[in-house]
Amino acid sequence: MDPATRVIELPLSTLVLACCGLAALWCACILLLRSSRSRKDPEKGASERDWSIPTIDAHATGDSPFHRWDPRIKIVSLLFYMLCLASLEQLPWAGIGLLSSLVSVRVARIPFRYPLRRLAAMGTFLTMFVVVMPLTAPIKSGDTVVTFQQFSLIVFNLRGLLLALLICTKACAIAVLMEPLLSTSSFAVTIQALAGLRVPSFVGQMVLLAHRYVFVFQDETARMLKGMAARGFEKRTSLDTLRTVGNFLGMLMVRSFERTQRIYDAMLSRGYDGSFPNAEEFIAQQKDWVKAGFWVTLGIGLLVADRLIR
Repeated sequence: MDPATRVIELPLSTLVLACCGLAALWCACILLLRSSRSRKDPEKGASERDWSIPTIDAHATGDSPFHRWDPRIKIVSLLFYMLCLASLEQLPWAGIGLLSSLVSVRVARIPFRYPLRRLAAMGTFLTMFVVVMPLTAPIKSGDTVVTFQQFSLIVFNLRGLLLALLICTKACAIAVLMEPLLSTSSFAVTIQALAGLRVPSFVGQMVLLAHRYVFVFQDETARMLKGMAARGFEKRTSLDTLRTVGNFLGMLMVRSFERTQRIYDAMLSRGYDGSFPNAEEFIAQQKDWVKAGFWVTLGIGLLVADRLIR
């Protein structure tokens, strides 16, 4: 080991406590994700969920500076800001970026349980960075490493831990900012804004239809599984289970194809000619450019401070 490397030796009990803490964090993420899935929105009450309503733009009817922002300028500005966040190299500035994303959720008047669901879904994956990178980061001159008494095979590189925390913080900041980006406009308006940014229209139509009917597909899957359970089907490690699951997937594909054909015929009967009518006419105003300037300036400011202030 390089003589310039600083070695800190800790008792083995510290390693045990750290492992228990990571296990508790992992369990908390799983429980949070499950509770968020089972929790029903207060406005829907105990009624059955309407699978025809996508959830990505559930707050599109709200009123906030993000809702009143031209979607075209909003997409470009926030994507540029996300690019600046992804380019940060220091943890404190990434933390400021995460704080700004949380503030933007508050300004957009979106309940915090929605970005928490997104973070809970990412939690298991991000936790692996915190576990693996400190153990696998190569030791360089000047690094600080942690070893444990009577267990010297494990060498914990603090530089790897800081790098893992940096990646996790930037990922969380970008994921949280997706809520104000996507939830403050209807999905059809967002797709229309992408078309206004010269994204091919057929790509937008494919994304819009896929997002619209993935919930119908999910509902069809749930109803078929419920019917199988009512007939006594139980998952086992056997050829009968494999055969039943194969039949289930085949029938699901057949039903999906038939539904797709009916949907296409219905669209043709309503005058579909290869393009969707515009849901909204975009008119950029001065306040839209002011908001764009704020986010662009914030992103560039974080990037410049990250490079100059060490």
